[in-house]
Parts: sequence; structure tokens; C-alpha cells
Amino acid sequence: MSHHIKGQPRHQSTLFPEAIDDFVTEDNPVRVIDIFVDHLDLLDLGFETVNPKLTGRPGYHPSTMLKLYIYGYLNRIQSSRRLEKESHRNVELMWLLERLRPDFKTIANFRKDNGKGIKNVCRKFVELCRQLNMFEDSAFAIDGSKFKAVNNKSKNYTPAKVQAHIERTEKSIQQYLSQMDTKDGDEKNIDTTISTSKLAWLEQRLIELKALEIQVNEHPDKQVSQTDPDARLMKTQHMERQVCYNVQSAVDTKHHLIIEHDVTMTTDRGQLTSVAAQVQKTLGKKDITIIADKGYFSRIDIKATQDLGMTANVPQTDTSGSEKKGIFNKSLFKYDKDQDLYICPAGEELPYQRDVTERGLEQKVYVNFYACRDCSIRDKCTKSLKEPRKMRRWVHEDEIDAMQQRLDDNPEISVVRKQTVEHPFGTIKMWMGATHFLMKRRKNVSIEMNLHVLAYNLKRMMTIMGTTGLMEAIRQ
Repeated sequence: MSHHIKGQPRHQSTLFPEAIDDFVTEDNPVRVIDIFVDHLDLLDLGFETVNPKLTGRPGYHPSTMLKLYIYGYLNRIQSSRRLEKESHRNVELMWLLERLRPDFKTIANFRKDNGKGIKNVCRKFVELCRQLNMFEDSAFAIDGSKFKAVNNKSKNYTPAKVQAHIERTEKSIQQYLSQMDTKDGDEKNIDTTISTSKLAWLEQRLIELKALEIQVNEHPDKQVSQTDPDARLMKTQHMERQVCYNVQSAVDTKHHLIIEHDVTMTTDRGQLTSVAAQVQKTLGKKDITIIADKGYFSRIDIKATQDLGMTANVPQTDTSGSEKKGIFNKSLFKYDKDQDLYICPAGEELPYQRDVTERGLEQKVYVNFYACRDCSIRDKCTKSLKEPRKMRRWVHEDEIDAMQQRLDDNPEISVVRKQTVEHPFGTIKMWMGATHFLMKRRKNVSIEMNLHVLAYNLKRMMTIMGTTGLMEAIRQ
């Protein structure tokens, strides 16, 4: 006789069958999903078929499908086919869905057709977090992360890539024509069927590539993605290039909750004001502190956030390219605020001369023609034989200098940013299986991202307050 714990016989009947509720503990996260969705006004949030027609075949209630998706994204199950399979075998889903088993097509259509409602549910949960004072006394770290699109890199074309394909195809056509000419002169070899069919395919391919070249050159971004037209080729980690979307997020530094997010098709530069303004709107207050990395540095963008009442902390970057040219960097020219002039590395003063407008920025020009003409180290300062070295200073540069000084005095700010905003991205990408979005086009990808953010915030709140504590807060 084996000394092990024995299970129940599979075919033994019981007089009183166990209720499925007995399989779900009181502190199970699935109960939080159930209570949260039941307390939502889905019609007001924009979900379809909340009040269905009385004719035709009955459909599933939106609350049932929403619960299914939130559970799926909490447990790394985003595929509609996998969700259908789980509803047949997962005890927690049987309890949550009351043993309903929608097919994969119904599940997929719900996500596709209810983007507005899902987005509002995500915002509703952030509003709940705000009411629970989760964002009090917090700064907000803003960053972007590249999420791979469905589009493969081989299906993305730029002008250089298309040109390379055209040249390769033209070369292959010439090779096949040469081979066919050789065969025509050889009476023993008369089988040209393979070469002819291959040549026809290459000629058709050349026509397609030339049409694609026109399409690429006419595109505003100078690139075309054939599988997902909205996806863009971007630099990712280790300077690799991948067809992806750039997801922006604002995360509070206290609890690491995502308060705002957006799916974009550009780099981080220029996104600071739009994301930060959404944070202000969500919180209902202007005096917030935002932290971002140097990829967001844009004088106009930072000035815009400060004009809106925020305190911005973005490290300044030098894009002058002076070091590559082998001349003195601008940082070696010291600005004297009291006298409103620059002091060059040779110790000469460069006074204010005039105002100019370049790339939309009003700038003050500082130059000393005589000192620069007679300078002994002129070759280290400028490569021009006639023009002197000029310093340009934005009229609002004092605000940028104050921000940089604040960052220099508090080096831990950059550490806080990295510890804050990298956490949600890492978690969400692990939930995705470190793969890619399942849907195409920016509109549909945004729906996916809303579900990811909702699941992440829900998980964070259960960690902070506990499942029973969060359920009580939702009820109240």
C-alpha cells in the first residue's frame, strides 16, 4: 500500500455537488474584477448592446465580455482563441462568466467594436485611484517604450531599401537574359521554360517595386509598412531597428500607477507637453512635477509645460556637433547673467549684438569680431576663415538653466525616474510574452494598450491595498 495522498475517483458521483463558488476563495483577484465591472455604468461609458433589441438571437452582455478580457490581460491571455479555450477549462473563468463560453470570433469582435468603452473603463479606474488619494504628493515620470507591431521588418520599405531591391531585381533580369541568349546559341539545350517563367516573375516584381517606390517617396514619413500601415521603423535597444509603436506613459513616483498613456508613431521628442497636459486634466490641478529623460529635451516643449504651471525636470542635451568638428563646445563658453555676455575659452568677452529668429526660436546673438580676428586659438574655436565664432542664446534660456541647475543639485531625480517608469513597461511586456501587439492599425493597438494599462493598474492596486481592501473601496 502506497503511503501517499490519494485523490477522489474520477467517476464517483456525489449526493450534493459542490458549488463552483467553493472553488474561488474570498481573496481571489477574480472577485475584484467581478465587483469592479458590476459597479460600472457600461451604457454611459460607451459600450454597445447594453440594451439589445428584442428581436434576433440574444447576445452576451458587455459586462461578461469585459470581465473575460480583464481576466485575460491580468493572466497573460490576450488571444481570443486562447480566451475561448480557457473559458472551457478554467474554474476561475467558469465562476466569473457564470459558465458562459463565448466563441473566439465573438470575443475578438467585442474588443474591436468597443474601443471607446474600454478606454473609458481604463480612465474610470484611474479616477478611482485618484479618489483614493493615490496620487497625492507625487511627481510623474514620463517616458516612451517601443512595442513591436504585427508588421515584420521585411514588409517595411524606405526609399533606400526600395532602391536596393530595384537594383537587385534589374541585375537578376540582366543575368537571366544573358543565360537565355547563351541557351539560344546552344542547340543541345532547348529547355528555356524555367528561365522564361522566372524572367516573367522578375519583370512583374520590378513593376511592383517601382510602384512601391512612388508610394514611399510620396509618404510624409518616407516609409511604408505593408502589413500594418500605421507602424513605423524605429530605433530600439542597442540601436537595433524594429517596426513598432512608441507608447507614451506618465507614471506616479509614489505607487507606480500609470495615470496617462498614448500610442504614438514618432519619437519621444515633442510628446512632453501633450502627455503632461493630460495628467493635469486627469488630476484636476496644474501645479505638478514631471520628470523625463534627455530624449524629451526640447526648449519649446519645456517652456510650454512651464507656462501651463508645471515644474519640468528634463536633462539638457547638446546637439551642436562641435566636438565632432574638432572645435570648442558651447559648454566651454560661460554666460555672465549680470553683464549679459559670454566669456570664451580664451578669456575674451562676447557682448550681445542683435536678435535673430531660427527654427521658430527667438535668439540673442553674442559676438566679438576684433577679439576673434586676433585670437591665437581661433582654429580651435571655428573652422571659418572669415566669420567669427558666434554664441546664440534663446530669450527664455534662463528657465532652462534654472531647470538644469535643479537637476544638478538633485542627482537622485534621474534615478527616481528610471525606477518609476521602467517598472510598468517591463511588467506589461512580460505579460505580452515579450512579443508584439495582436491587432493592426493605431486605433486597434490603442484598445490593446488600454486593456494592458487597466490590468496593470488593477494588479498594482491589489498589491497596495490587498484584494479585500480594494473590493471594499470599490463598494464604497
